[in-house]
Amino acid sequence: MNALELKVPPPIVALVLALAMWAVSRLTPTFEVAASLRIALAVAIALVGAAFNAAGVAAFHQARTTLNPMKPETASSLVTTGIYRITRNPMYVGLLFVLVGWTVFLSAPWTLAGPIVFVAYMTRFQIAPEERALTSAFGDVYASYKARVRRWL
Repeated sequence: MNALELKVPPPIVALVLALAMWAVSRLTPTFEVAASLRIALAVAIALVGAAFNAAGVAAFHQARTTLNPMKPETASSLVTTGIYRITRNPMYVGLLFVLVGWTVFLSAPWTLAGPIVFVAYMTRFQIAPEERALTSAFGDVYASYKARVRRWL
């Protein structure tokens, strides 16, 4: 493990950021938006995130490969079907959507920093090491997959 590769599970990263976003929302100005509209939009966005997560988990279960993002080197197969035709990281995209939904719910512009930090953190500390492990395990097949499917959306 590289000294800069922190090993914090992605859901914990999202939870910490969500709590920080809540604190920021209490200390900064918010938009006045009708609660029913704000809640409906936030729930819809979060449900899209949940669908991405569920589809990613289902694809991994179907392929009988590891779900543990902390040990990508234990992957027994490369999943490239289903939701993995749209994004190489559907579970991270799902968490991102949940954070964006949380931003909408909080209705505070500065909380948008949370999803931005999530993307930057996950790309550097989680996805880059995963991609190195998958390249090592699956070689040209993974390189070809990376060339045709985007990392996020």
